[in-house]
Amino acid sequence: MKKFNDFVNELKQQLTKPLPGFEAQLKMTSSERSIESELKAKHNGAKKGAVLILFYPYRNSVYTVFIQRQEYEGVHSGQISFPGGRFEDFDKSLINTALREAKEEVGIDISKVKILGSISKLYIPPSNFLVLPVIGISNVKPDFCPDNKEVEEILEIEFSHFLDEKNIAYKEIRVFNKLTINAPCFNIDEKIIWGATAMILSELCEIISQ
Repeated sequence: MKKFNDFVNELKQQLTKPLPGFEAQLKMTSSERSIESELKAKHNGAKKGAVLILFYPYRNSVYTVFIQRQEYEGVHSGQISFPGGRFEDFDKSLINTALREAKEEVGIDISKVKILGSISKLYIPPSNFLVLPVIGISNVKPDFCPDNKEVEEILEIEFSHFLDEKNIAYKEIRVFNKLTINAPCFNIDEKIIWGATAMILSELCEIISQ
């Protein structure tokens, strides 16, 4: 538990400082991404959404949770992401969105989650979402229960794997429009994390590495 507490205290300190932002996110983006067009889109009617980055102690280390989405006719079919989704009118804030969606998708008890803050918003062109990554902690490992309609698999990953450059690779990835792109990704235990989630992780890793 001491290791987890030290991690949380360091993270709290880093979140009080200026965020690395878009430059850090760009390190894990494909060359096909149009930077100019997405900067315009951020101010042009993008839908609002949020994801929850949840840290918790497990196996004497620091873990976080992801979902692998079910296959469906949509732009994020089968992808690995943080729990999260669309802002609804009844949500008091994007933090509430992140917590509500995480409860729905992975079944966590949100009363046991403490919010530390958030990192830079990220625009996702294929679905026209502007997403806020919200950072929370749980002092105990949650009992996860997937929503089988949306979630194919819950993935619990030790966060230190994302800090190891050996786990960064380039892969040929087939995207929703059936095109294949060469994209940077995190390749951990043969699970490929790319796109918006990898970009969020890129900024988070820079914050934590500092």
